[in-house]
Amino acid sequence: MSGLLDGMKVLDPSWWRPMPHATQILADLGAQVLKIEPPGGDPMRAYPDIFASLARHKRSIVLDLKSEDGRARALELAAEADVFCEAWRPGVAERLGIGYDALRAINPGIIYCSISGYGQTGPWRDLAGHDLNYQALGGAVAPRPHDSHDPEIPRLPAADLEAGTLAALLVCAAWGRRHLSGEGERIDVAMADAIAWWIGPNSGVRVEGAEETKGGHPAYGVFRAADDRFIALAPLGEQHLYDGICKALALDDLVGIPFLERLGRTEEINAAVARAIKKINADDAFDRLRATGAPVSLVLTPEEMVVHPQIQARGIVADASGTDVIAFPGILAANPALRDGPLPNVGEHTAGFAD
Repeated sequence: MSGLLDGMKVLDPSWWRPMPHATQILADLGAQVLKIEPPGGDPMRAYPDIFASLARHKRSIVLDLKSEDGRARALELAAEADVFCEAWRPGVAERLGIGYDALRAINPGIIYCSISGYGQTGPWRDLAGHDLNYQALGGAVAPRPHDSHDPEIPRLPAADLEAGTLAALLVCAAWGRRHLSGEGERIDVAMADAIAWWIGPNSGVRVEGAEETKGGHPAYGVFRAADDRFIALAPLGEQHLYDGICKALALDDLVGIPFLERLGRTEEINAAVARAIKKINADDAFDRLRATGAPVSLVLTPEEMVVHPQIQARGIVADASGTDVIAFPGILAANPALRDGPLPNVGEHTAGFAD
């Protein structure tokens, strides 16, 4: 049985969850998805239950995209593909020689979709992060005004999943447009944008406060600063990210601890990180941590989020008859989404649809 996207050829060199979630949606709808894995495989294979939900009826090949042979083969495949889906940090695809301009040169009609934490533009575009950081910037982690407890870590990786869903939607829209015009498209999806779109400054959403603010990984969690604002840190197993946090906070005795040992010392490490951050204000903590490349973000309320330079730089704040809203966040190069626009009055267009 063919699906709605029968005939769509998708090339997917992405790892982890966000873009594989997008291409899983496309595959479920009938697209032919070719998964490019690095030597050793997608790191998500270490989590078989999750991987099973992200790789159904896909095909897999292994290419070392850092090698000349691997890059050449990727370009050959891209020349025949309809869609290319990547989820590296901004600039990585270009350094590998498989960025949008390189692929468009050999395949002018290609639909090139990128998912990254903060998008291809804005002052935070190069900042490291994981789901918690993007939810923090997007306004999903901040406590409600009357909460007396620190915010908790969201249990659902909503930034990952929403960005993937949004990417799949935009690929489908671009695919439809290409059938009419023959044009390709450059799609730029930011996980922080996706959460900001969900939350919005006018949604009334606030996460529930809770006593528990730290996750199951050392130095991973939401930490209170001296000015009673919050910092979100989200290292996972990456040694350099963890070490960057320790160096930024002058926790020199904790630098260099291997990941498995850190897991056994999570409570100790989290307590040390919490004490260090509590001595400085949130902006200073953010600046110090960012300087070392740590996965850090400020925890913003929806009201703070809508005026933040990163959100403003992304151009997703729209005017709806004088009210700021978060508009559809995917950035399309050739056919931009409609953003600003008036709200209709009740029955304003009834006459145009009268029998």
